[in-house]
Amino acid sequence: MNPMMALAELSPKLQLLLPEMVIFVGAVIVAIRGLSRSRSARESLPLLTCITLLASIAVVPLAWSADGSADTGLLLPRLGRFVDPMIAGVAVLLTLLGIGTVDRRIEATFACGRGTFDPQRVIRGEFYAFFLFSVMGAMLLANATDLIWLFLAIELVSLPTYIMVAIGGQGTRPHEASVKYFFLGAMSTAIFLYGFALLYWSTGSLELIAIRDALAAQSATTGISTVATIGLVMAILGLCFKITAVPMHFYAPDVYEGAPTHVAAFLAFIPKAAGFVALVLLLTCVGWSGHSFLDADGVRIAYDGLPTPIAAILWMVAVITMTLGNVGGLLQTSVKRTLAYSSIAHSGYMVIGLVAGSAAGIDAILLYLLAYGVMTTAAFAALSALERKGEELNSFADISGMRVKHPLMAWMLALSQASLVGMPPFIGFVAKVYLFIAAFEAAQFSLVVVAVLNSAVSALYYLRIAIMPLVAPPSARSDEVTVVPSAWPRFAAVVCGTATLVMSVFAGSILSAARESTSQTKAVATAMDAPKHP
Repeated sequence: MNPMMALAELSPKLQLLLPEMVIFVGAVIVAIRGLSRSRSARESLPLLTCITLLASIAVVPLAWSADGSADTGLLLPRLGRFVDPMIAGVAVLLTLLGIGTVDRRIEATFACGRGTFDPQRVIRGEFYAFFLFSVMGAMLLANATDLIWLFLAIELVSLPTYIMVAIGGQGTRPHEASVKYFFLGAMSTAIFLYGFALLYWSTGSLELIAIRDALAAQSATTGISTVATIGLVMAILGLCFKITAVPMHFYAPDVYEGAPTHVAAFLAFIPKAAGFVALVLLLTCVGWSGHSFLDADGVRIAYDGLPTPIAAILWMVAVITMTLGNVGGLLQTSVKRTLAYSSIAHSGYMVIGLVAGSAAGIDAILLYLLAYGVMTTAAFAALSALERKGEELNSFADISGMRVKHPLMAWMLALSQASLVGMPPFIGFVAKVYLFIAAFEAAQFSLVVVAVLNSAVSALYYLRIAIMPLVAPPSARSDEVTVVPSAWPRFAAVVCGTATLVMSVFAGSILSAARESTSQTKAVATAMDAPKHP
């Protein structure tokens, strides 16, 4: 049978899940192959993971072919057309960071004959299977139709990461980081799940479209109910854990420092991307400025902006997150802890897009997420490519004078930091400009001022990470730094470091693709002159 004819026979919802189906099959194969007695079979797992992710990207056009967005019950039916390739593409680069790291010592034991193969002692298959399941959960969020789906997808993102932190490296520090991460994650889950329960209580439905219609009806009469407002606030606060935003940010420095570097890079992007996609969907139920839709009776309903309590909460989250993230970054002596505070600060920048609330704000968030994924992966890849006496680099003394022995990685680290701080002509600068333009259009001038001041503060610690490898003299610790056996982390660092420059050329095209994924829908229109609800 012709593949296109077979796809045509699928229901629209199943057709949109083709990328996730590919990843699920790949995860099962990786998990089983990880138990093989063949060392070459076990060493091929990262390659299989990359092939699975690339295959999921390849089927994205098939998933959204023809009229695949019809009758899906989605708030933003085409959102996954941008989100799925973005998440899977960055995940391919993240896969490269951990090659040769997981099971490194036990595989060396098997190779030299000091131990016999035991399938219960190797964990590489489980690690990459959990890697793929977490990525799949992030991709599933874009196709969520109800609160149950939303909750399960978020948990599918989170639960594998708790295990990845514990098994992705050596020693006891990853175990300690995993325990902290798990218990704080459980608390955040309880918070946003209770928020979902309040939303169900106030609207009488779990379906996102029905919730949107119910909240619109409340807004047109007496205003959104107090119960619904509290539910939304609790859901937002719970999801702040996923995006490492205040007040649920405090786990990040300890977990990033304790986790293996390649897992810290994963935590810096995949859960954050998932959290922002979930927030976009939830806040679409309330209504962005300039966002309109047709209700069940065919009446067009348009919004003037987010409800005041929700907008105020997001405003405070953005300001405090930016400020605490950047001030905290100034006080660190650990490179990984500094990058953890960087992750916090960038979440604050992206929340500006949520506060702006317009279609431009959502598009700017999607562009910023992609840019951040590449920038932060470049930084972690440069660190993953090097080691000192078999241990990961962490202190600033480890990277001092890196240019002498490892000039390429020194430059890639410098490029990543220049982009993270927002220096032109890097993609970080372009992404911030689009974000600030959206905030200006929404008259959020104070937020832009705070963001610009915070960007200036962040330059102090970003430039420290960038300048020390290039300008500072080598230290006793940095003289002992060597490259890791695998060349793939260095390859990932070069690709991501170069992309921070190249992507800025295509930023307009990327933004157009993001805009298309959020505006060309059947259920949601973005006409600014749509008639207001009576």
